[in-house]
Amino acid sequence: RSVYDDQPNAHQKFMEKLDACIRNHDREIEKMCNFHHQGFVDAITELLKVRADAEKLKVQVTDTNRRLQDAGKEVIAQTEEIIRCRVQQRNITTVVEKLQLCLPVLEMYSKLKEQMSVKRYYSALKTMEQLENLYLPRVSQYRFCQIMIENLPKLREEIKEISMSDLKDFLESIRKHSDRIGETAMKQAQQQKTFGTALQKQNNVNYGRNTHLGRNRILESKNELTLKRTFEDEDEHEEEVLTAQDLVDFSPVYRCLHIYSVLGDGEVFENYYRKQRRKQARLVLQPQSSMHETVEGYRRYFSQIVGFFVVEDHILHVTQGLVTRTYTDELWNMALSKIIAVLRTHSSYCSDPDLVLELKNLIVVFADTLQGYGFPVNRLFDLLFEIRDQYNETLLKKWSGLFRDIFEADNYSPIPVANEEEYRIVISKFPFQDPELDKQSFPKKLPMSQSVPQIYMQVKEFIYASLKFSESLHRSSTEIDDMLRKSTNLLLTRTLSSCLQNLIKKPHIGLTELVQIIINTTHLEQACKYLEDFISNITNISQLTVHTARLYGLSTFKDARHAAEGEIYTKLNQKIDEFIQIADYDWTMSESDGRASGYLMDLINFLRSTFQVFTHLPGKVAQTACMSACQHLSMSLMQMLLDSELKQISMGAIQQFNLDVIQCELFASSEPVPGFQGDTLQLAFIDLRQLLDLFMVWDWSTYLADYGQATSKYLRVNPSTALTLLEKMKDSSKKNNIFAQFRKNDRDKQKLIETVVKQLRSLVNGMSQHT
Repeated sequence: RSVYDDQPNAHQKFMEKLDACIRNHDREIEKMCNFHHQGFVDAITELLKVRADAEKLKVQVTDTNRRLQDAGKEVIAQTEEIIRCRVQQRNITTVVEKLQLCLPVLEMYSKLKEQMSVKRYYSALKTMEQLENLYLPRVSQYRFCQIMIENLPKLREEIKEISMSDLKDFLESIRKHSDRIGETAMKQAQQQKTFGTALQKQNNVNYGRNTHLGRNRILESKNELTLKRTFEDEDEHEEEVLTAQDLVDFSPVYRCLHIYSVLGDGEVFENYYRKQRRKQARLVLQPQSSMHETVEGYRRYFSQIVGFFVVEDHILHVTQGLVTRTYTDELWNMALSKIIAVLRTHSSYCSDPDLVLELKNLIVVFADTLQGYGFPVNRLFDLLFEIRDQYNETLLKKWSGLFRDIFEADNYSPIPVANEEEYRIVISKFPFQDPELDKQSFPKKLPMSQSVPQIYMQVKEFIYASLKFSESLHRSSTEIDDMLRKSTNLLLTRTLSSCLQNLIKKPHIGLTELVQIIINTTHLEQACKYLEDFISNITNISQLTVHTARLYGLSTFKDARHAAEGEIYTKLNQKIDEFIQIADYDWTMSESDGRASGYLMDLINFLRSTFQVFTHLPGKVAQTACMSACQHLSMSLMQMLLDSELKQISMGAIQQFNLDVIQCELFASSEPVPGFQGDTLQLAFIDLRQLLDLFMVWDWSTYLADYGQATSKYLRVNPSTALTLLEKMKDSSKKNNIFAQFRKNDRDKQKLIETVVKQLRSLVNGMSQHT
């Protein structure tokens, strides 16, 4: 470095110095060689001397070597054999060592194949994991290991596909068998509930006791029978209680879950499972179009839903994370909304109360079953209250038909009882008490007709039918009592009232039937308090409770009675009109027949016989009917006189008409219905009487002089009425010579009539102007 770092031409100077140094070394070497040359020569001389000995020695060595080689050939052969054996031994040892490394791999792979063949896929995955992590790295240099390594991912995919196929088969299986799973779960829940209810009813000795019919004995015997059957069923099926695990093999789910979890695709599997189950839930929740026609349709629908959620609940509790409580709650809320909508739609088509009741029982068992698995079911019980209203409507329709049939079959005659036994049969059906009737000897008649005890019994049957729906709704006795009373009120105020109103309006119902209907409604009204006691005995709720509702039967039967009374008045008036229509007066007769008209006598005889039937009616009803008939008769006779189509009337016709009115007055004074004070009934004909008296006496001067005074003898005679009748008589006198005696005796009398007519017209005009 110093050479090259020096000044220019340093290289040349260096080469010169190097050559000088080489020459110095050559001189020193030459000196050294010259110093040792003699010794070298001596050595060469000595070597020449030993050449001969060396040749001799070489011959000896060669001979010795030959002999030694000949002698060692066998040793060499044995030595080579030993070497060969030792090489083989070393190779064998190496092979054994390598095979000892490979055998576990092959055994594990064989085990893997066997696990695959017997479908133990989760174990196969564990075996793969051991192969990859523990065994294959030791022998990865061998080709068969590479083949194994390449096959393992394919085997994993095969396992995933097979497990997924098994899962799909499982999903299809539970889709088909969910109704059986649900049916089994509902049966178990129903058996537990029936057992508990039977024990509760057995301990409650007052449950359902009835003081009238002794139906408590029937109910208690049914409860004992139910309890006995329940115990027998429990003993018989004690070892046959099936669960979802017994009916369904859940191993494909566990296997697939473990497999996907091991493969790191647990989330993929969870999403797939939940997606598929949601699809199945929608299919399960989809009802058949004819589901509402039979109870089996509803049963299958509920069984499928219960089976679906029983499976989900089982999966929730035996797996970790496959489904969560949040997921099941979300699925249940979705299902619950759909279920309620379906039940609302399909139950609205049910017109049979028995089918609605069976539907209610199914919903209760359905709700109790799912509630036992932890699902909230309050909305289902709220829905039952809506269905209860519909059930009541179907009951009302059914009982409406029953009531109509009872009314149609009734003969509307008092119930005859020939002996004590028949009497007890009647009062066992209807709470009838009459001390006066009890004193009478047999045979005798009860005042009501056959429809009364039948209606009473049907009302009680309705209460029992309504009670059937109220049971198992998890409601208190007070609420059940309130439901029964409200339902009974609807039956009385709407259904029975409507049937009574329609019955009363029917054309074939005559006066006798109407009278019997009034008597019947009176006894039914009195029996309402027994119906209240009947409900209280069923529910064990005292009527003295503040919140206890009352029955509205009193108003129902009062309204029906008033309608019947009004119909009596109407039919009486119609009958009177029928008699009036057959009246055949000769309005131009010169003299009367001297006796009342035949139609009127027939009418009076009809009224007498009719009012005799009214003796069973309350006094005011009979009196009102009699007064109404007399007033209507009086009005009809007055309208007959004043009819605009009647143009002429003779004095003889007036006299004949007067005879008829006298018969009406005699009928009124004969007191056809007791209870009238004085001449109250005769006052119905007072207008006719004063009008006829005026024409019969011809006391116009008194009438005109006293008109408008409170003490007038003809106070009830209206000037326009008198004028109308007088003009008809005047026209008749011109043609029929009725007033011939006036013309013969004195024409002034004719002028007097004209004067009276003018004065009456003045009065009428004055009244109209004043008005």
